[in-house]
Amino acid sequence: MTEPVRWGFLGAGMIATTALGPAVAAADGAVLHAAGARDLARAQALGPVRAYDDYAAVLADPDVEAVYVALSNEAHLPWTLAALEAGKAVLCEKPLGLTADEVDAMAAAADGGLVVEASWYRWHPRVRLAQQRLAEIGTVRHVAAGFRFDGRLDGNYRLDPARGGGALYDVGCYAVSACLWAIGQGAPVDVVALSQVGPTGVDLDTRAVLSWADGREAEVHVGITGAEGQWLVITGDRGEIELRDAPYTSWKHDDTELWVSDGTGTERVPVPATDAYRVMVEEVSSVLRGGPGWVLPLEESRQTAAVLDAAFASAAAGGAPVLLG
Repeated sequence: MTEPVRWGFLGAGMIATTALGPAVAAADGAVLHAAGARDLARAQALGPVRAYDDYAAVLADPDVEAVYVALSNEAHLPWTLAALEAGKAVLCEKPLGLTADEVDAMAAAADGGLVVEASWYRWHPRVRLAQQRLAEIGTVRHVAAGFRFDGRLDGNYRLDPARGGGALYDVGCYAVSACLWAIGQGAPVDVVALSQVGPTGVDLDTRAVLSWADGREAEVHVGITGAEGQWLVITGDRGEIELRDAPYTSWKHDDTELWVSDGTGTERVPVPATDAYRVMVEEVSSVLRGGPGWVLPLEESRQTAAVLDAAFASAAAGGAPVLLG
């Protein structure tokens, strides 16, 4: 029997505690070998074989094979680079990098090793089914993607620009990545964006339009304050696909549906509740052992980061179009 991949966690915050920790515990082919946190008790609470009060100690543990970076956004680059230098594979929280250049730095440091953005919704079977059925709606011409929630922001890192706060980084990576896989033609040629900027300097609400050379278009609306809602509607020249009810956050208790319309009627395909975090951990672990599985390609993560770069630049210029290379 194949030995399980020995994971080490950097950070023991909410996502590590409520989602990734239980996912590793439940996953086939994975074990939580080590966890590091500034508060040793929080690391111990994850139930690892070994707990540390120092992130670097996790990287120095010779038995750790793969590292999950569960830290705030500005810490993704330095700790991913440190993990790669220590010879570990990396699964890093989204957004993988704060810029496309940061993703490039990770790719260069990986030098063929594995670096995966933990954009967990991509492993959900409803998203996979939507991708499989795109051909049924013809050429995709338009995508509407949005993710807004009313966050409790007092004292929250999401309000701190130095820590990678703001709506685009927090939830924009979901909506932008959905537009990219739905359109399926790489990054757009230009981006136009307008943001509502809060008193701390981060974007609280951003609307963006992504345009491709052949006339395809995607509209993105993301926010961390105000009315809540998630949507993903993919319109082709022969029909439409819609992921209703939390397309980016459907979790292990949520039965969902995929709506596929052909212009004459709508098929509502049921999708049972799934822990996509567990699927992600299992498939990344399997790939690390040379087995079957899918991992989010670095190039897709880079394309998402490049679009976010352009959206920030456009919003800073008052909505002027920004070209992507």
